[in-house]
Amino acid sequence: MNEIFNLVLLAVLALVFIPTLLLFLQVICASLPRRPAPLPEVAPPRLAVVVPAHNESIGIRVALESVMPQLRAGDRLIVVADNCTDDTAQIARAAGAAVVERHDPARRGKGYALDFGVRYLERDPPQVVVIIDADCWVAPGAIDRIAGLSWSTGRPVQALYLMKSPEPASAMMPVKEFAWTMKNLVRPLGFLQIGLPCQLMGTGMAFPWPSISKATLASGHIVEDLKLGLELARAGTAPLFCPDASVISVFASSADGARAQRTRWEHGHLAMVFSEAPGYFVDAVRGMNLPLLALTMDLCVPPLALLTLAISGLCAAALLDFIVYASATPLLFALLVTLCLAAAVFLAWAGFARDIASVRVLLRAPVYALAKIPLYVRFLVRRQVDWVRSKRDTP
Repeated sequence: MNEIFNLVLLAVLALVFIPTLLLFLQVICASLPRRPAPLPEVAPPRLAVVVPAHNESIGIRVALESVMPQLRAGDRLIVVADNCTDDTAQIARAAGAAVVERHDPARRGKGYALDFGVRYLERDPPQVVVIIDADCWVAPGAIDRIAGLSWSTGRPVQALYLMKSPEPASAMMPVKEFAWTMKNLVRPLGFLQIGLPCQLMGTGMAFPWPSISKATLASGHIVEDLKLGLELARAGTAPLFCPDASVISVFASSADGARAQRTRWEHGHLAMVFSEAPGYFVDAVRGMNLPLLALTMDLCVPPLALLTLAISGLCAAALLDFIVYASATPLLFALLVTLCLAAAVFLAWAGFARDIASVRVLLRAPVYALAKIPLYVRFLVRRQVDWVRSKRDTP
C-alpha cells in the first residue's frame, strides 16, 4: 500500500512539476537583458480597426478616443454593435466610427461579432486588421507598432495587454493585478526572448488580412482568442508578442462583474487544457511544429492560484506520507516543486511588479488562492461553457 501511494504521489508531483518548471524558465528568460525589438521596414499598411461591442456605452468613448488619433488617411475604425440594447451605436457614430449593427440573440459571443466585422470588410479588404476591445485604452503609437510589425512579418501580433486595479481597490486587487502581469507580460516576454510565440489575449491584436480572413471566428467559445492563437500556430503563423505596444483595461470592481470575469477566463482556460491540449500536442509533435508545441505547453500552465493550491495540497500529502510511512522522496520532490514556484513568483515580482504589490501584499496570495476554491469546484460540477459578458461598473 505504501509503495502504491508513493508511486501515485510521485506521478502527480511530476505532472505538476512540468508546468511549474516551464513557468520558472519563462520568468528566468524574461529577466534576461531585453533583445532588440524588430522594427518594421515597410511602409505603414492600410488598416482597419475593429471594435466588437455589446452594450458598451459606459466606456466605449474612451476606447475610441484613444484609437482615432493613431489612424492615418485611408484607415478605418469599425464598431460592431453586437446585440446591443443601449446607445453603444449612437455613441460610436458620434465619436467618428463607422458602425455595423448585428442582431442575432441566438448566436451570442465576441467570436460572432468579430466574424461579422471581418465579413463586412471583405468588400474592401485592408492590409491589416487590428482588434481592440471596447473597454480598453490604447497607448499612443501602439496601433502603428503592431500593425507595422504584423504587415512586415506576415504574422499575427499581440500587444501587451494589462489590467489595472480600479479605484478604490480591494485589499486583494494588487495580488490579482500581479497574477495578470505575470501571465500577460512576464511569461510571453520570456518566450519572446528565446524566439517563441505568445498566446492571443483578446485585444490589442493585429492580423494580416490573408490570415484573419481565413480564420474560423464565428463561435460562442468563451476563450475564443486563446483558441484562435493555437489554430493560427497550427497553420504556421503563430502570434508574435510586442511588449512595446500596450492596451490597458480595468478590473471590474463590483463583486458580480469580478466573479463573471474570473469564471469566464479560468473555466475557459481549464476547459481548453482538458479538451484541446492533447490534440494540439499530437499535431505539434507529428508536424514538428515547435511554435505550436510551445503554445500548447504554455496553455497547460494552470492559473497561478490553482497551481499554488495544487502544490500546497501535494506538499500536505507528502508530509503526511513522511509522518506515517517515513517516505522522504515524495516530500523532497514536493519541496523542490514548491521552491520552483516560489522562485518564479519572487523573480517575477522583483523584476516586473514592485510597483504593483508590496511584499506584505504578496504574502496575501495564499488567501487569494483559497478564496478561489469555489470557482474551481464549479468547474468540476457546473462548468461555464457559454459566453457571458462581464457586468461593467457604472461611472
